[in-house]
Amino acid sequence: MSKIMKSLNSISRCQSTYRNEKLKVDGICACHHAFILNISKNPGQSQEEITRKLCLNKSTITRTLTHLENCGYITRTPNPDDKRQILVYPTDKMRSILPEVRAIAKEWNDKLVEDISEDELEIFHSVLHRLESKAKSIVREL
Repeated sequence: MSKIMKSLNSISRCQSTYRNEKLKVDGICACHHAFILNISKNPGQSQEEITRKLCLNKSTITRTLTHLENCGYITRTPNPDDKRQILVYPTDKMRSILPEVRAIAKEWNDKLVEDISEDELEIFHSVLHRLESKAKSIVREL
């Protein structure tokens, strides 16, 4: 299993390098891609929901959202139904870079799998999904 994690981590670092080189937008780096995609797809979700969906700790979420807010990519407002919750919304500035972020992600994915058959990809996705589900289950039990 350690070989799998080493390979996945290496692929992830390569993806970060690729995204950082491709996306030259003020205040945005590879670590923000998941936030941009998630917040744009689910406007008005709470910071807690983002924490669960991205599998990151609360301090990382808060720090990153503060950065995105300071750069004008999101707004955060208290939930009118539960003042303890903070809801996160994309701004027009975030929506304007979303097509480019999506295109870069698609381009990376296309390049990464261009030499892999559809059958191989189907099996790989199935196994990877099972590993992801198991990993999330383990973390939830902590």
